[in-house]
This record gives sequence, structure tokens and C-alpha cells, in this order.
Amino acid sequence: MIDSARISAFHALVMDHYREHGRSFPWRETRDPWAILVSEVMLQQTQTSRVVPKFEEWTARWKGPAELAAAPLGEVLGLWSGLGYNRRALSLVRSAGIIASEHGGELPRDEAALLRLPGIGSYTARAVLTFAFGMELVFIETNVRSAFLHYFFPSDELVPDSRILPLVAAALDRDDPRTWYWALMDYGAFLKKREGNASRRSAHYTKQSPFADSHRRIRGAVLRALAAGGSIDSEDLAASLPFSRERVDKALAELVAEGFAEYAGTLLRIRT
Repeated sequence: MIDSARISAFHALVMDHYREHGRSFPWRETRDPWAILVSEVMLQQTQTSRVVPKFEEWTARWKGPAELAAAPLGEVLGLWSGLGYNRRALSLVRSAGIIASEHGGELPRDEAALLRLPGIGSYTARAVLTFAFGMELVFIETNVRSAFLHYFFPSDELVPDSRILPLVAAALDRDDPRTWYWALMDYGAFLKKREGNASRRSAHYTKQSPFADSHRRIRGAVLRALAAGGSIDSEDLAASLPFSRERVDKALAELVAEGFAEYAGTLLRIRT
């Protein structure tokens, strides 16, 4: 049984922290659903400090889905550079096309419709609906998880989200869910700095592999080379990068299959 007194005490603690130390981000200053979707996709596995300038440049250049859908992919990837996980940029472009053509340029207010967009999972769909439309939805992400683990499970290991989600639902501020989730995220981020990452005690925690020699790094290097060089022979491309030919060829094959790159005769280029 959920202890309502403990929930109330937790709520007060989180909101007191937010009133004193709440963070300011440009995506918190808007209710534009498209801008909020862009921010949520950018924030996936990326630090807020890296996202802020990219978000501001992105939303200044492409005001809405129609503008992004019409943008050259090379230009999109060039602006995205530095955020990593380039699949997210391609998913945003494809989502923009669907929103522009099937939803009249307006982000749907329906979770099922959002989940049909490329690269949009349950968390992102629910976060967008909460932050853009004020819907009272239950979701969890790393800082929210850390806040609940620290307070309600201080010594437990391998805690599954199925134990946390009922607490998230019980604590939800249904009068102002936007501010409540911001406060939770800020409190969880604060705890990580002060106490260490409580999410390591989650059953769903996985340690990210080092970037330096990762396949992700090779994919990024190949994309940057293509974006900078126009059309290029695969032999010349492989020779210009400090990775084995086999690893470059694997990255190239993936990028062509995923729609990032294409062959023009025997030359490779960013897909147009």
C-alpha cells in the first residue's frame, strides 16, 4: 500500500528544491508542441548543456514540421553534429514529413498517433503530451527514476520500474503536471551530483560503452565526411578515416540502408 503521508512529504521536498534551485531551459519557456518534441528527441542520451545551443539554432532555422521536412538532409545533419546518435535527426525529419502531410502540420494530441512517428517511444510521447498540452500522464526517465529510488528505495538493488511507476502516479501533481515533472527532473539531477547516480540500482540500468572506439563514433565520422565532401568514392572515404576498412564498410552499409546516404553511380553522398 502506498503511504500517502510519505508521498506528501516527498512532494514538498521536491517542490521546495525546485523553488530554490529550479533550472531554466528554452524548451520550458514554450508550449509549442513541435518545439517540445524537438527538445525531447535532442535530450535523449544527451546532456542539457549540449542541447541548449543546438535547440535554439534548430528552432530558429526551422520553425515547424513543414520547414524541416523540406530541408536538405546534409544541412540537417550538419546542424545536428555534436549531439550524437544521428538516427534521431533522421527520425525527426521523417516525423516532420508525416506531421506535415498527414496531420496538417500540427502535432497530434493522441499518444497512439505519436507512437507511430519514427523514433518516438512511450516516454517521449507522454513527455510531449504533458509538457505541450498539460496532460496528466505517468512516465519515467533517468532523473525521475533517480529521485524516486533515492527517497523510496534508499538501499534496494535491481529495483524494476514496475515498483516505481505506482509511486510516480500517486505523486503526480494533476493541477500542474508540467512544473511537477520539471521539479522531479531537477531534483534527480541534483541528487546525481550530490549522491551519485541512484539509477545504477535500477533493474533497467545499463552502462554505456566507451565512445572512443565505438561503432557509433565510426558512423558519426563517416557521416561528417560525407556531409563535408559532397560525392566521394568509398575507397577514398575509407582511406581518409582512422578506422579499419571493414568497420567503415559496415558503417556505410548501415547508413545507406537507413536512408542517410546513397550511391550516385559509384560515388557516395548524403541522401537528397
